[in-house]
Formats: sequence, C-alpha cells, structure tokens
Amino acid sequence: MNKHTWLLAAGLIAVALAPGCKPKGAQSAITGDAASKVYVAPGEHDEFYNIVSGGFNGQMSVVGLPSGRVLKILPVFSVHPENGWGYSEESKPMLNTSHGFIPWDDLHHIAISTTNAEHDARWAFGNANNTPRIARVDLNTFKTVEIIEIPNSAGNHSSPFITQNTEYVVAGTRFSVPVGDNQDVSIDSYKENFKGHISFISVDPEHGDMDLAFQIEAPPFNFDLARAGKNKSHGWFFLSTYNTEMAHTLLEVNASQKDKDFIMAINWKKAEEYVKAGEGTKKKVQYAHNKWDEATHSATSVIRDEVLTLDPTILKDIVYFIPCPKSPHGTDTDPTGEYIIGSGKLAAIIPVFSFTKMLAAIENEDFEGDINGMPVLNYESVLHGEVEKPGLGPLHTEFDGKGNAYTSMFVSSEIVKWNIETLEVLDRVPTYYSVGHLSIPGGPTGKPHGKYMVAYNKITKDRYLPTGPELAHSAQLYDISGDKMQLLLDFPTIGEPHYAEAFPASLIKDRQVKFYPIEENGSPYALKGINDARVERKGNEVHVYMTSIRSNFRPDNIEGVFVGDEVYFHVTNLEQDWDVPHGFAIKGANTAELLIMPGETATLKWVPDRVGVFPFYCTDFCSALHQEMQGYLRVSPKGSNVPLSFSTGEAE
Repeated sequence: MNKHTWLLAAGLIAVALAPGCKPKGAQSAITGDAASKVYVAPGEHDEFYNIVSGGFNGQMSVVGLPSGRVLKILPVFSVHPENGWGYSEESKPMLNTSHGFIPWDDLHHIAISTTNAEHDARWAFGNANNTPRIARVDLNTFKTVEIIEIPNSAGNHSSPFITQNTEYVVAGTRFSVPVGDNQDVSIDSYKENFKGHISFISVDPEHGDMDLAFQIEAPPFNFDLARAGKNKSHGWFFLSTYNTEMAHTLLEVNASQKDKDFIMAINWKKAEEYVKAGEGTKKKVQYAHNKWDEATHSATSVIRDEVLTLDPTILKDIVYFIPCPKSPHGTDTDPTGEYIIGSGKLAAIIPVFSFTKMLAAIENEDFEGDINGMPVLNYESVLHGEVEKPGLGPLHTEFDGKGNAYTSMFVSSEIVKWNIETLEVLDRVPTYYSVGHLSIPGGPTGKPHGKYMVAYNKITKDRYLPTGPELAHSAQLYDISGDKMQLLLDFPTIGEPHYAEAFPASLIKDRQVKFYPIEENGSPYALKGINDARVERKGNEVHVYMTSIRSNFRPDNIEGVFVGDEVYFHVTNLEQDWDVPHGFAIKGANTAELLIMPGETATLKWVPDRVGVFPFYCTDFCSALHQEMQGYLRVSPKGSNVPLSFSTGEAE
C-alpha cells in the first residue's frame, strides 16, 4: 500500500474512532416550524409509506412519513411470535432452505417494484444476507408471499436491486466462495478456486412469481451495492466491487492496497440474447423456492437442483469494468440514466461517470487493461467529472429529481447536496451520527419526490433516553424542498435499518385487502361456519377444527387427548370485517400464538407433555367480551380410556 493510501486510511479511521466526535450545534439545524411540518393530525394519514429494512432482526418495518410512526412490523426471514410467522404449520415452509428450516436472517436492503422506472408499489423485495435469499412482499396484504434461495452465493448483501420494469431482481455475492464439485479447497487458494456470481431472478409481470433465470460468473471479488440502469441506460446493470486484490485474510488492510477498485457494468440485454441462443451452461445446485398461496392460506417449499450460468470470459460483450476510487460501497444511477455515481469509502472525491461516454469507450475499444479477458475501460474516457472535497466516507447517493444528488458521508457524519451536471457542492447538513444509507421517496427511480430525505444513522449516543449498552438506532427526517436541507425530526427505528424506500401512500392505500372472503377459503382445514366445528383422532394425531368469532371458540371444551399426542388446532376466523383478527394460544405450547386474519385459516401444532387441564384463549382484543373468549383442553395419561369428546358451546 502506498504512503498516500496509508495516510488517507489512517486519517479516516482516526476521525471515525475519535472519542465524542460529532457535529457541533446539535440543535442548530432545527428551525421553529419543524414540528408543524411533521405533524399528522389525529385521524389524518401520512403522505408516504416508508418500507425499512430491519437488518439483524430479519424483518421489515412500515413507517409513515413525515410522522415517523411505525405502522407495522412485517416478518420476512425471522420467526415472529406476534403473529405466528414461522410457528404456524402453514408458514413454516416459507423459512425452508437447502440447509433446512432457518428461523432468522439479516435483512439489509429493500427494493420497491417499478414500471417505466417509477414506483408502482405492487411488491417490496428484501434480501437475506446470511443464508442468501430474496423475498417478495405483496403490498396489498403486507405479507411475505415468496422466498427464493440463491445458490453459488455467500453473503447476499449486494441485493435486491431491480431493473426498470421489475424484469429482474439482481443479487451479487458479498463473499466469493468455491462452487461446483470441489468445494473442499484450501482457503489460501482463493485466487484460483473461488468465484463470484451475479444472479438474475426474473419476476412475472402479472403475478410477481420469481424464478432464478441465470447467473453470471465473476472474478472472486466482493460485490457491494448496485443499481440498474434506467431510461437511457435501461438494459445495463452496475455493481460496485471491492477486494479486487483478491485477499482472503485481514481485508481491512489487504483489500485496500490499490488506488482503485471497479464498477462492474453488465449488459443484461445481451446476456438475455445468449440465454435465448442456448449459450449458457446448466450447473447442478440445490436451493429452495417457497411460495405462499392466498387461496389456501398456506406455503409450499420445493428444492430445485440446477441453475443456468453464463461465463463472460467466453461470452464476450456482457461484462465491462469501470475503475472507481477504492473500496466503493454504493453505485447509483441518476433519474435520467446518464450518470453513474461511485462512492469510494476511502476516497476524497465522488466520481461521476457518463453512460454515453461508456458506450463510446466500448465502441472504440478504449481499454486500459482486462480482467480474465473482460475489458477494463479507461477511467478518464468514461468520467463525467469528480465532486471535489465532498466529505469523508461517501457511501450512498440518491436524487431529488431537480438535478441534485445527495450523498451520505459516514465518517464526517453529514449529508452533502451537489449538482449532478456542474458537480458543485450546494449544501451540507450534519447527521447524528455516522449516517449509513439515506432515502428519498422515489429517490432511486426515474421520478423522485424531492420533498423529504431520511438519514439512517449507525450511532445514536445522546439522541434518545438511554437503554443500557445498546441504544435505539436513529432515523432523521430532512426537508429538501428548498435550497437548503432542514432537519425536521428524529425517530427511533426497529432493528438495525440499512436501507429503505418510500413511495406515495396514494399508490396503495385504497387497494388494501381488508378481509378474505370465507367462501373463497381453499384451505383443506377451513370451516365455513360454526356447525362444522369438530375434533377428530387419526392415530396419535388429534385434529381440532375450530372456529373463532366474537367472542367464542368452537369447540371450547375438549377431552380425550393423551400425553404425547400431536394436537393440531386448525383455526378459522369467521369474521368478515376489516381489522378483526383473532388470536389463539394454549398454555404450555412451545411455539407461539396464532394471529388469524378475517376469513383465514391457520394451524398450531402442540404436543402436550404432561397431564392436566390446559386453558386456551384469544390473544388479540376483539370485543367487550374478549376476556370470555376461552376454552379448556383436558390431557390424560397415555393409554387411558377417556373418550374423545368436545363441546361446541351449548348454553347452560
């Protein structure tokens, strides 16, 4: 590593670790009218939905803007006892993988579906970083409806990024790993035996169903944040890379030696042509594909066994590399699709590349080298210009649709506003503290709504009441409608937010599913009315077909169950009214409750381990007589002669 690089890296680290280092004048950025700008009167609705990643909690949160109010915690990759996600028999298959049932993951990034590069807000996509997966959430029901595992990948941080019309969800691999038949190799053979893969997951334009269409083989780099081209650059995809040194130990030093890493530019339209021409190679793999069926209110999981791969060292004109100042975290494209912004974490500038110049450089073969035969474009030839002295630690850039870009600066704890054409820094505001991502409603699309910006900060320190060694993570809302950014609001977040996307509430609030028509309930355990309630024994299985309605369960007294029986409570919520779920829980269950939506059926499995009478009850307040919504189940010793019996609630 040269002296300049060491000094820059040391300076950034020193700033980051300086005790008590934070912007001065914590209140100076707040003006007197801030409260009125974020106030949402009782009974009024927020202007925007903000879908926020939960990081290490494996969930998403739904937040209203500008109020900052949390509206819902949406389980995706983690079991969630609040509503039985991952505990009910119907939802367990959603968390299946080629490694078996996995009840947790690390959800870093969000992508909201688009049409013509504008949010249509039909679906939200989220990534599982630890066991590589992509999830799709239906924004009509706010329910996770599909999860697909990604083979040949490790550390699925570089996802999910969507193309202009949601043709594909694209995922890179954070950790390159050995793949194929020989995966038991020495770690120090990294350069020879490890590979990266970029996955293109197709999305059905009508129903949203996902399919792993193809993977592109890549050098054993680490891949970070990315964006698809849009508008004039539609058909291309841009990923930031780091560790192009291909180090495998102490990456903090060994992967920071070169002055530049790369942005990997993929011509995915050309890749499609090769796929259609039969040029790909099918490789044996194993990965799970899980789908939720709203008709049956249940999930299925299928293990798939092959994937189509493309080798860009053989199939030319798919992949090109753009040199980018070292260790880039984000690659972003502006609303027009002309400009590609890199964010080198260890760089003192922000490079802005021109898509038009990139095409010209490819046409003229204006290369400064190659990587395994894949061209490296000349840096100066594709450069629109550099933003000088923007701040320390640039990470991620979004746009306001007025020709301006906003970049988060992790080390100097600020957000910088600059003009995309002139590259002039226009404004900067402090954040509190160490901002990671930022989010502007519509910011990654071709139609940003340049009104608000949210900073998602990694350090909280003195912003909220202390809560022991770990403090709530902080989000901060800024008004960006004028020339100067104005801090309006702090609000705590759920988990560790990384990225979020926001869109106008008007896109979806009037199309929300309010209840499931009971006559359309296709679950094999569904009951259409209270007269169908019953209990049946099948060997050591006891199936309780139960109804719930304000304010009773039927059956509500059950006898003839023995220790060690497998008891399945199939509960159908007969309500046909909005916002009347019913809960179900029984004493001693080692799973969780059920929370059953109106018109839905859900199943809880319980294996009693002792003799006794066990109460069950509704866990979700549903009426004035909610406390009376209960029942009893008697468990007798195994082998006893207590007959199976049940009560459907005759009045005494």
